[in-house]
Amino acid sequence: MAIVAPARRLRGTLRVPGDKSISHRYAIFAAIAEGASTIADYAPGADCRSSLNCLRALGVGVREERPGVVTVVGRGFDALRSAESPLDAGNSGTTMRLLAGLLAGRGFSSTIVGDASLSRRPMRRVIEPLEAMGARIDASEGRPPLTIRGSRLHAITHRPQIPSAQVKSAVLLAGLQADGTTKVVEPAATRDHTERALAAFGGIASVSGLEIAVAGGQRLAGQALTVPGDFSSAAFWLVGAAALPGSQIEILDVGLNPTRTALLAVLRRFGARVDVVTTGMNAGEPRGTVTVAHQQSGSIEIGPGEVPGLIDELPAIAALAAHGGEVTVRGAAELRVKESDRIATLVAGFRSLGLDAEERPNGFTVRGTSTGSRRPADGAADARGDHRMAMAFAIAALAADRPCRIEGADSVAISYPDFFATLDRLRAS
Repeated sequence: MAIVAPARRLRGTLRVPGDKSISHRYAIFAAIAEGASTIADYAPGADCRSSLNCLRALGVGVREERPGVVTVVGRGFDALRSAESPLDAGNSGTTMRLLAGLLAGRGFSSTIVGDASLSRRPMRRVIEPLEAMGARIDASEGRPPLTIRGSRLHAITHRPQIPSAQVKSAVLLAGLQADGTTKVVEPAATRDHTERALAAFGGIASVSGLEIAVAGGQRLAGQALTVPGDFSSAAFWLVGAAALPGSQIEILDVGLNPTRTALLAVLRRFGARVDVVTTGMNAGEPRGTVTVAHQQSGSIEIGPGEVPGLIDELPAIAALAAHGGEVTVRGAAELRVKESDRIATLVAGFRSLGLDAEERPNGFTVRGTSTGSRRPADGAADARGDHRMAMAFAIAALAADRPCRIEGADSVAISYPDFFATLDRLRAS
């Protein structure tokens, strides 16, 4: 549990932890490359540690040289070996789905397990294309644990009905081991870290509009890479700065991949001042400085077409309503199958904090007013073990008259262990 006191404003300059999505992918590509790779600013959270632990169990040499710096010694796909016990993905859906693609083409069986939350998450969308390629995957009602019986794979063209960067990435990882050229044709663009990471390790992913193709049999080479700051972690500070009068937050060295930064346009629509300076590029990933300052508050509506580019930032965007205005999200049924049912968790949590919140099958509306955005002294929101819910409730609670409780706040360790310490520093600035 965490107690979050009200704040008049947030001000300061900071760096956020390394990008979680990129860290997973760099570790996995390094494991199947030939030679040693050094990954600096590797994400510190439990999810990315789960990926490293699973790779170790598969026989990959992984060393943590010092905090945030990881060396992975890869020897190609063929050096992977059967683990002596089930691979534990913890809370990480990314770990489970990407490992499923990695292991689909290996000549041994593997079982991937997860915690209680991950064990409830549906996996049929990754199981079906991998089985179409030739793997056999056992799962109870399409949920973890997954037992993957690797096999020789053949290329397919996969057309997912729901956009998912994780499913796309799993299919592409399997495609690197398949006979022929594997294609994924997305219904809408998703984050492209896998395509960029593959190129960084010397591979080729051909991109034509919404079609991504990889040829089997590619050989990758170890690299020295630096992970940019996680934009989805930065989102909570950017929202706080946009929402609280007198606030200004500057975030340095944060990832600016255009498939991840749709939040910036949303904050401009809300009325915030947003400045972006690109300062560099590493392994195809742009990075730079983002500054957000409060100017005025408004209302926001997010439609289905925007959801794929904002899926991780929607909880943070919802917190804007706690500071006045209204936030409506439609076409986001995908939130139901995240670390928690994020629609139900979000609405229940905001209601417990005194906000008017309405739940719909594929979205929600949260309304804040001069009185509705104030919570009672004993207001409490339950994050239900979901790291992004805990951080969203904390940003909302800054608008209260008196302190609020966030139950399950320790879940921030999944992606941002220092979140509450950083919040205290920005409040005190």
